[in-house]
Amino acid sequence: MAVNVDADKCGGCKSCVDVCPTEAIAISDDGKAVVDSDTCGECGACVDECPNEALSLPD
Repeated sequence: MAVNVDADKCGGCKSCVDVCPTEAIAISDDGKAVVDSDTCGECGACVDECPNEALSLPD
């Protein structure tokens, strides 16, 4: 599992990329955050940092 990204809310600001301790998040060519599920540790740092509330922890 990995952090979920709501692409409709993601503004591509890269704040999640900057705080991810495992470097699991990148910004795709369309300007949206993409999370590598193999690397994501589900720590929630990106969820707390996102100004658009585009990221959420899996249920």
